[in-house]
Amino acid sequence: MAGNQRLIMIKYQRQARPKTALAIKGGTMIYTVECSFADPVSEGEWNNFYSFDKLPALISVSGFHTSQRFKALRVGCPVYLAMHSIDGLEILTGEEYRQKGGGNFARWQQHITDWHRNLYDGVERVMAVHDDEYLVLSATGPESLLELGLAPQAIHAVAMEKFPERRWLAKSKRDEIADIDRLPDGIHIYEPMTAQLTSGSDPIVGKAR
Repeated sequence: MAGNQRLIMIKYQRQARPKTALAIKGGTMIYTVECSFADPVSEGEWNNFYSFDKLPALISVSGFHTSQRFKALRVGCPVYLAMHSIDGLEILTGEEYRQKGGGNFARWQQHITDWHRNLYDGVERVMAVHDDEYLVLSATGPESLLELGLAPQAIHAVAMEKFPERRWLAKSKRDEIADIDRLPDGIHIYEPMTAQLTSGSDPIVGKAR
């Protein structure tokens, strides 16, 4: 490994060290929601609701700063991923979140599978991933992302399922990853389903896939 990559490795190893539980009470964190959907007939309708109704409702909640949805391009993980930058765990237990963003999937609940939620610290804002880019995640360490020439950010689970306990995320231009199927196990590639929403932004301009 080149000298500069060793320095980067040391940096991300330090970032990945657990913080105290006090971090849950303050500072911006990353809230992730992952799931798959078992009914192809209603999947498009559910995706449109999630992307065009639920996401704008979530970003209107005080304490939500960014929101974006993704779809996995490899097997071995839930198909759908939503990532949000929020002010902390208390945002998800507040009345405004329950009124605007909590639940609302009653019509499709029976088809939602492999559902997971986590709250991570280590990164204050999720990077925006554009149409010509992929989101790349690893739960096995930053080495595989560094080998792809990426600059991973380390996050550590502090609430909810706390699994995976640690993750590394980066983004890549699509043309820089030639063959997704030949990537090492443990690397998950996602394409954006929506533009990233930010607090006070206009409604989503992208289309749900």
